[in-house]
Amino acid sequence: MWFFGSKKASSSSSSFSWSSTAEEVTHGVNGTGLTAIVTGASSGMGAEVTRVLALRGVEVIMADINIVAGNLIRAKILDEIPSANLHLMELDLSSMASVKNFASNYKSSHLFLNILINNAGVLSPPFILSKDNIEMHFATNYLGHFLLTHLLLDTMKNTALQSGKEGRIVNVTSSAHKYTPREGISFDKLRNPSGYSKYSRFSAYCQSKLAIILHANELAKQLKNDGIEIIANSVDPGFVKNTNIIKLNIFLDALGIILKPYIKELPQGAATTCYVALNPEVKGISGKYFSNSNLAKPSKQTQDVVLAQKLWDYTMDLITNHAH
Repeated sequence: MWFFGSKKASSSSSSFSWSSTAEEVTHGVNGTGLTAIVTGASSGMGAEVTRVLALRGVEVIMADINIVAGNLIRAKILDEIPSANLHLMELDLSSMASVKNFASNYKSSHLFLNILINNAGVLSPPFILSKDNIEMHFATNYLGHFLLTHLLLDTMKNTALQSGKEGRIVNVTSSAHKYTPREGISFDKLRNPSGYSKYSRFSAYCQSKLAIILHANELAKQLKNDGIEIIANSVDPGFVKNTNIIKLNIFLDALGIILKPYIKELPQGAATTCYVALNPEVKGISGKYFSNSNLAKPSKQTQDVVLAQKLWDYTMDLITNHAH
């Protein structure tokens, strides 16, 4: 079933599977000296990814809109891992001003960045515009992360050059990307609510998840052409229990009860993200799509180079023309 993912192993060489946990896929990895940003770190998969990275010695910056919840998660992790090096910074991905402020504060307080995990996401109620008048799923799930990556890329490049260690950008997507509109991205509707005869928050969510993959693919191509030792990949965590997206949607919650065998607990849901962020098996692999800690096959639309370039140009125009 598309949303829940298959339990079958892929054709890649990974020894991990649907049931592998984040701790298992990073077992034996020493992340000491690495610095990572995890968006949406105050709950669900973001919190579990943060915990496991900290367990492996990575310094983690928890980027989240909910500072109260973030402090609670940070305290909980420190109780378990007293040596954890965690910092909490406020970030509202639906606001370009907030993203710019976060990036500015980060660059003034942290010299290095090895790993960027674009994890946060929303599946919101009926049509909402962001603070920048952009459809909310596209603004939060995709655009905010695109801008964050764009603003911090020089820091990542400098870190890779100075440290000699490969940088890694991990975009968290979903197999829902396979169920986008025929055109892939409905550019004409992103800033115009009247463009929708019937708005579907699920279709909007799927569209944003396709955009996330196209971003990683195009970024991977550009980094390779520049000869920079940074990889960019997309990961599908599967259908995961106890995430805010599931909690806030009665329909998905009901499906979760019916289809319990397909649902991952948080340790399994965070595994692919942690695998692609830390495991040495991924070294040098870029512009790929991972599921169940293995290479997987995304939709044909993710390979549409014309759509990818159009999306890149459209996004650059959005962030360039945004009021300072």
